[in-house]
Amino acid sequence: MVDPKKQVVLMKGIGVSSGIVIGKAYLLERGMPEPAHFCYLDTAEVDREVERFRAAVKESRDQMLRIKAKMEEDKRGKEHIRIIDAHLMILKDNMLINDTVKLIKGERVNAEWALTKVLEDLMEYFVKMDDPYIKERGSDIEHIVNRVMLNLSGSKHESVTDLKTPAIIVAHDVTPADTAQMDKNMVLSFLTDVGGRTSHSAITARSLEIPAVVGLEDITRRAETGDTIIVDGATGTVIINPSDSVIDVYRKRREKFESYATALFHYKDMPCETGDGKRIKLMGNMELAEELDSLLEHGAEGIGLYRTEFLYMNRKDLPSESEQIKAYKHIVKRMAPNPVIIRTLDVGADKVAAGMDGIKESNPAMGLRAIRFCLKNTAIFKTQIRAILRASAFGRIKMMFPMISGVEELRQAKSVLDEAKAELKAEALAYDEKMEIGAMIEVPSAAIIADLIVREVDFVSIGTNDLMQYSLAIDRVNEHVAYLYEPFHPAVLRVIKIVADAANKAGVSVGVCGEMAGEPAYAFILVGFGVDQLSMNATSILRVKRLIRSINFADAKKICKTITSLATATDVEGYISAKMPDLYKEEF
Repeated sequence: MVDPKKQVVLMKGIGVSSGIVIGKAYLLERGMPEPAHFCYLDTAEVDREVERFRAAVKESRDQMLRIKAKMEEDKRGKEHIRIIDAHLMILKDNMLINDTVKLIKGERVNAEWALTKVLEDLMEYFVKMDDPYIKERGSDIEHIVNRVMLNLSGSKHESVTDLKTPAIIVAHDVTPADTAQMDKNMVLSFLTDVGGRTSHSAITARSLEIPAVVGLEDITRRAETGDTIIVDGATGTVIINPSDSVIDVYRKRREKFESYATALFHYKDMPCETGDGKRIKLMGNMELAEELDSLLEHGAEGIGLYRTEFLYMNRKDLPSESEQIKAYKHIVKRMAPNPVIIRTLDVGADKVAAGMDGIKESNPAMGLRAIRFCLKNTAIFKTQIRAILRASAFGRIKMMFPMISGVEELRQAKSVLDEAKAELKAEALAYDEKMEIGAMIEVPSAAIIADLIVREVDFVSIGTNDLMQYSLAIDRVNEHVAYLYEPFHPAVLRVIKIVADAANKAGVSVGVCGEMAGEPAYAFILVGFGVDQLSMNATSILRVKRLIRSINFADAKKICKTITSLATATDVEGYISAKMPDLYKEEF
């Protein structure tokens, strides 16, 4: 029973992990403590502040080491432990530590105030980032500074491990240390003020299949421990202190959702083919090894996109060849006998990884990134290629190059590949000599000459996220033009069809690994265009499989032929909406 005296609050955030939860709130934290400001300290006081700051840093390191030891004892994933290691490195960072000490001494201020000012300077760097993944890595520094600040104040550190009964976690942000310790039997859901789809907390929520909504701005000011909360992770809807009648509505929705989700597992071991026998391969996108369990549980037929950037992030040194081999080998063995498509490094410009100096560019999205960066840094590129080749001796690996814009660029990448192969042969190191090579089509120039590119590779994979961004001339993380990011746009659909037609004509496999692949309505169009492989997040796989098994390829082709003649995204959406209910009643 909800307290009728409490005000009902409806909030909308970013749903990052689907599911409906009704439960009690547990307020974990309210974000950064407000720092006191003491200035004009005398010499003895300044020395005490420096000593107090260093003691707080040491206590923070000791706490993180205890968390790491507990994670190792519980045999938590290495990726989570690597995040803790990255936080430990931040606590050694000269800019953070030395600059704070310098400010305490130079301005004769207290430790809290100096640390806050240093953090503000550091965060200015991350705020300017265009890439959402890198921008959100700034939250790692905030988490660490928050821990130091709490230790300076002597406050207690609350943790998800403090839960005595299952609850919905409410926090300013959920730290990697917390997500790494989460028990899905105790954490029903989590809600945060900040964060986005690519934050650590969002990735963890999806891998653990915990419903979550982030970016709620002030949920920590609206909710209190013990409040009844409804969470809809699909729509990003959060209701605090709902009425009993609203709870009843969501209980029914939850039952329907859970019944539907359970029913989908009926399709897990069935072949993914249309009613008239067209076989479509459904694979998974992944970044962290923790995501493998969920992908396997949902019947992924391999990894269609393994983003390798995470191996290079949150560290000061470059990953060695042997370290990369170990990571790739683990993935390929878990996925055997299904293939793993490894995308070579997609960093550069504002995506700064270990050992790389950032390059200031006025338009980094169109600058030195992905394959362009790798071809200018061939030592880094070749090390990764050697690691991928050597890992291919342990299972089915395919390699693809990102952001290919033309044939010459593709040939340059293949030349580095040939050099790596020659080196391995000379060193008598094993690799799969028949390993397939592919190109990602995410630049309009590559799509236009897809008929030439398919002659050079074994497969192509369309990255619809960037392809839409470049085709429609929009920044997809800019809220002012986000409404233009429209998968149903006729230009986007025509570009995809050009690539699919070229691949089909050449007898080359064509896949899609962008967000479009995981939505039934878009997947229907992709299948109709002749795409034979779709790669998506784990929870979308069975929905899409059910769709594909519900349609005929001949019908999809006919409907999609009409789509290409429609003039607007609204026209396309209306046409598909009219056709889909008959083809796939459960979803529409």
